[in-house]
Amino acid sequence: MSSHRQSKKRRYVTWGVAGAAVLAGAGIAAQTSMAATTWPAQKTYTGRAFDTCAAPSLAAMKAWYGGLYGAAAVYIGGKNRGCAQPNLTASWVKSVTTVGWKLIPLYVGAQPSCQTGSNPEKMTTANAASLGTADATDAVTKAAALGMKAGSPIYLDMEAYDTTNTSCNNAVLTYVRAFDKQLRAKTYRAGFYGFTSSSAKAIANATDKTDLPGNLWYALWDKKNTTTTDWPFGATQYTGHSRAHQYMVNSKETRGGYTITVDRDAWDAPIAITG
Repeated sequence: MSSHRQSKKRRYVTWGVAGAAVLAGAGIAAQTSMAATTWPAQKTYTGRAFDTCAAPSLAAMKAWYGGLYGAAAVYIGGKNRGCAQPNLTASWVKSVTTVGWKLIPLYVGAQPSCQTGSNPEKMTTANAASLGTADATDAVTKAAALGMKAGSPIYLDMEAYDTTNTSCNNAVLTYVRAFDKQLRAKTYRAGFYGFTSSSAKAIANATDKTDLPGNLWYALWDKKNTTTTDWPFGATQYTGHSRAHQYMVNSKETRGGYTITVDRDAWDAPIAITG
């Protein structure tokens, strides 16, 4: 995702080669393995958000609050996470949410074996299910340690890959289903970040929707702050505050004397429950 996992040049190459997030109300009933669970009410944010590689300092977050953005995505874990997170602690989460920030937990799990580039953790047909379960358990542990409570979403970051590779694509779907099923077993909502040309498309267009994420965060860098007018999938998909759109990347911005390079997101989806 952005330069957080790949260089800007590499991202555009990967995206080009590849092909150029309903968990509220009735959406809960649509997802499997959840019927007997009493779920905390979804906490939703609608507005602009940003994501950046390393969580900014508390001073920077205070300086940026009240401007263009109301929410920030943070990389809570995953073996493929691209940056160290010296600021991302339970104390930081409590402090920035007290300021008024909404937080979006993002987990960089295993990546496909057919994806170009090297990653510390890759899935295969043989290990996709077990790895998905293990990674989801880790994601919940990390979210809880930061004070992100049950009922929060965790967005699984899946970078671009060749979806025409059937065995690779099937392994991704197996991994995602196992990851999401385990999240829900632990009462965390399932979200997914991916590209409209590949990884997000694979989720949205899957014929079998069993255990797939109920919230879709799609990367489409058209610089349009919307989750509706450029929505590339079925009109009835991911409605009910379940969409987010990464519409601009690598934007170097200065607010209150603090400069951060961020990706811009249009948000209308669940956020972390921290109160």
